[in-house]
Amino acid sequence: MRVVLAVVDAGSLSAGSRKLGAPLPSVSRKVADLERHLGAKLLVRTSRNIQLTDAGRDFVEAARRIIADLDEAERRVSGEYQTPRGELTITMPIEFGARHVVPIALAFIEEFPEVTLKLVTSDRMVDMVEEHVDIAIRLGHLADSGLYAVRTGEFRLLTCASPRYLERRGTPLHPRDLADHDGVAFGAKPVFWTFPVDGEDVVAAPRTRVAVSTAASNLAAAVSGAGIARLFDYQLGDEVRSGALTAILTEYDGEPRPVHIVYPRQGLLPLKVRAFIDWAAPRLRAACDSFHT
Repeated sequence: MRVVLAVVDAGSLSAGSRKLGAPLPSVSRKVADLERHLGAKLLVRTSRNIQLTDAGRDFVEAARRIIADLDEAERRVSGEYQTPRGELTITMPIEFGARHVVPIALAFIEEFPEVTLKLVTSDRMVDMVEEHVDIAIRLGHLADSGLYAVRTGEFRLLTCASPRYLERRGTPLHPRDLADHDGVAFGAKPVFWTFPVDGEDVVAAPRTRVAVSTAASNLAAAVSGAGIARLFDYQLGDEVRSGALTAILTEYDGEPRPVHIVYPRQGLLPLKVRAFIDWAAPRLRAACDSFHT
């Protein structure tokens, strides 16, 4: 059942084998053996991916329930509901996680030596139930997903430039002034920034001098004076406090966005999850508060 679920979730036999860390022939053989045992075809294999048959959809739905019940039974027997122990899987956005969550998580396992960590850094929206994730750190407003959430702070999008750039080109006082300035583009597309002005969105289009693909290179380009950049405050270290960057157009920053710890609630909550939430929430609030000081 676990092999079939891994193949279905990964989208192909080869991707499922990589997810399981098992040889492709072994994975293919296990699926074929299961189909022979059931007397039904579960998967239709194509050159690029797999498709579920009607029988396959029914089997996968049942298998998910059975595996979830089995995992729950294993947690009960192993004592996860008596003391924090076992593997704790946490997913988080790449940049925010590396800067602010990973240090908290590493300090947590020093305090709770029977807990092991699996940290999944990804900017995609992970399905926590299907991918067996215990806790997620989510940035921005939450969709109504049925997950439990603990708000731990907020973050803002800032417009920044180096003092050297502003001395050379002047300081824009209104988003429309950015048309006469150089901007750092995040991604391959030209710079188009939106600012709230008197209840309406104003689109600013500075000239793209540099295009970058990571938050670190966006920050480096801004500090070097290559142009004006937009960065989330959590992506900044001491650059604003030290004067390496100057925040501009601050009255047009827009509304702050929330940071949450979220977790699914199915049956009893394992103590490792409750312990991490209790440990991490005040520390993450302190980190978020530091963005604005």
